[in-house]
Amino acid sequence: MKENIKDNKVIRLIGNILYTLLVLIVVLILITVILQRASNNNLSLGGYRIFNIATGSMEPKYSVGDVLVSKTLMPSEIRTEDDITYIGKEGSFAGKVVTHQVVEIENENGNYKFHTKGLANTEEDPVISQEQVIGKIVYKVKTLSFISKIIQNLYSFYFVIFIPVALLIFIEIRRIVIDIIKDKRGSKEAQEENDEK
Repeated sequence: MKENIKDNKVIRLIGNILYTLLVLIVVLILITVILQRASNNNLSLGGYRIFNIATGSMEPKYSVGDVLVSKTLMPSEIRTEDDITYIGKEGSFAGKVVTHQVVEIENENGNYKFHTKGLANTEEDPVISQEQVIGKIVYKVKTLSFISKIIQNLYSFYFVIFIPVALLIFIEIRRIVIDIIKDKRGSKEAQEENDEK
């Protein structure tokens, strides 16, 4: 019975598909986490960047831990009510990457200044220049946001990252051991056939 299950092509195919999906999910999670941490969100791929929400200033639209994708745009393409990501230069915003909504735009001979505000904040941010703008938020990645929120908790991080990686390592070791055992059996059977001749 056990041998029939092992020899069943459909079950092996399903097992291989599940294994491949598990590998892809783990690799995608690791790449996303590493890119975000290593580049400090400075890596741009084709004008797109990934950001992680760190505060509740944009709730209920974006929650802490949400993963957002921004696209680099010309300042003239930004409209009021767009959510933009920028680098703060004044006060408590200095040096921080901020994602807030545009509430007003000033255009002085092609030199744009943006008034922004967090949805949950009562006051506007300091006025930002067009040079500070990194991009406009174009997409919230729901699956990565969910994963990001989970891995912010140390125990969840081990559950989401460590256990799948350990499982993959165990599966690979098991496959290698099974292949070695099969090779030894095959060699032993071949030797026995030669001895009988």
